Amino acid sequence: MVILMLNKLQKEIISLKEEKNAIILAHNYQPKEIQEVADFLGDSLELCIKATEIKDKDLVVFCGVDFMAETAYILNPDKKIVIPNKEAECPMAHMLNAEEIREAKKKHPDAAVVLYVNSLATAKAEADILCTSSNALKVVESLKEDKILFGPDNNLANFVAKQTKKEIIPIPEGGHCYVHKMFHIGDVTFKKEKYPNAELIVHPECNMDVQELADHVLSTGGMINQVKNSESEEFIIGTEVDLITRIIREIPEKKYYSLLDEAICKTMKLHTLEKVKNSLENEKYEILVDGEIAKKSLKSVERMIEVSK
Repeated sequence: MVILMLNKLQKEIISLKEEKNAIILAHNYQPKEIQEVADFLGDSLELCIKATEIKDKDLVVFCGVDFMAETAYILNPDKKIVIPNKEAECPMAHMLNAEEIREAKKKHPDAAVVLYVNSLATAKAEADILCTSSNALKVVESLKEDKILFGPDNNLANFVAKQTKKEIIPIPEGGHCYVHKMFHIGDVTFKKEKYPNAELIVHPECNMDVQELADHVLSTGGMINQVKNSESEEFIIGTEVDLITRIIREIPEKKYYSLLDEAICKTMKLHTLEKVKNSLENEKYEILVDGEIAKKSLKSVERMIEVSK
């Protein structure tokens, strides 16, 4: 059992949570001090599912990026959803807009639209179904259509395309996560030479040449499960560095090495303990989604969750 030594600010946040009847949801890429005050940590799918289970809380503080907080609102329109720093945006989510999806559908009217959950609500409203990095193949295989418009991450689209007979059409051209694009073959070669007994696990947002060298290509939630269940004692982790922060706390007996120490999502790190406290005290910054957009998006979110069960 890990005993947390909380600082004064963390203790104040925990007290405020009780006072406000609030819950803090945090993505795996949040820094250590925020992970320690969160009620729930998870990847995108786990956070979506958790958001459907929030029944007895009045306030949800979402320590993640904009599309994640929007999804929490879509699933909980009767709850107040706040994000500690309103500048915490996902660059990838902003690479694909609703108009681009409509144009792609005109070119491919026989295609289903599968959107990565890493997309804005206005884009989600144009999708047939959503997916995450952990269930993308399962979602694609669940559809009757043989042609799939898939966005916004091209590497995830290609990861799925390698495993299905269906035609996967990435939209937009060049959609990517800038953090996972940092990893290159040279990083893999260097770390494998340094730690020859380590199991290499990378995220499907990584470039295909990096994926091909990995022992496993998994979502962040999948990475945690792999580490727990593997007989290996050492792991090279190819994703945002603070996933290792969580893994060390939960599975301290093994050894972990970041594939690249500079793999940091700057917008995830915009949340601080001070901002989390302010978010609780002043119920800022509130996330709202247009009613019609939320209604349309809800269908694609719920369909994904149903497929994932």
